[in-house]
Amino acid sequence: MNFNLLAQVAGETATKTADVPVQSASDTMRADALDKIEQLRLTDLSGQEWIYVAEHYGLRAGLVILLMIAAWTFSGWASALVRKGLTRVKFDETLTKFIARMVRWLILLLVALACLSKFGVETTSFAALLGAAGLAVGLAFQGTLSNFAAGGMLLIFRPYKVGDAVNTAGVLGTVNEIALFTTEIDTFDGRRIIVPNSAIYGSVIENVWYHPRRRVEVEVGVSYEADIDTTRKILEEAIQSVPQFVEDPEPAVVLNNLGASSVDWVVRAWAFKADFLDSKQALIRAVKMGLDQAGIGIPYPQMDVHLDSPVETKAA
Repeated sequence: MNFNLLAQVAGETATKTADVPVQSASDTMRADALDKIEQLRLTDLSGQEWIYVAEHYGLRAGLVILLMIAAWTFSGWASALVRKGLTRVKFDETLTKFIARMVRWLILLLVALACLSKFGVETTSFAALLGAAGLAVGLAFQGTLSNFAAGGMLLIFRPYKVGDAVNTAGVLGTVNEIALFTTEIDTFDGRRIIVPNSAIYGSVIENVWYHPRRRVEVEVGVSYEADIDTTRKILEEAIQSVPQFVEDPEPAVVLNNLGASSVDWVVRAWAFKADFLDSKQALIRAVKMGLDQAGIGIPYPQMDVHLDSPVETKAA
């Protein structure tokens, strides 16, 4: 740089501010000197100084170009890796492409901000703008993000899987698909119901087919005239007549209650979940036919009314 010219500029600014108070004079001198130097940087540079400036900024520009090329290559590799990983776990295809694309552009944006900082550009405003935009998007998609978070928790903890019969959020049916935002459930009467994941994760989840075996339970009431031991034997024979029941856990016939109009029994046996409905129907049929053959009645609910005094009729 032309140091003689710089010294002359400094001297001129010092002479101009001689009659100004010390604190303001120093500030004014510094400001005038910087303005003069900025004007002379590009107007009074020698050949060697131009070479220095070109080398200085040229190296920065070359470094930025190399960083952008590397970022472009790395972002493509990261995007492909994310897409491959999500496809492997059978993630939603549309969301897979969207997330992979977002990963690539996020990497490019971060590298671009870093390159701008190399040239002295303040990136704080960009960061604040991105933060404000993220906050606005988060508020706008609050419900969607809650479904997204609930879907992630369901996919991680797996309270149920595809094919399980579940009772959750007021819906009973078989799980057809677990997506990131919703869960598809097919009811037993042939309806497809799409339930938001936030509604499922925030409610009680009953996995009906979680265990390999389920207990079949039939309640029956017999008349008070029926013999207790005979009734128990008939109910045990009804259990033995159903081939789908397993021996472990052991079946049971329980004398449950002395009701208002009947003696109440509970017949319990275990079957594999695939045979649950068939075995329950077979058990109900066997209990009814066994009681009928033994002449043991299943009474209707009844009520006895007793009058303390006869009703008197009066003639008009």
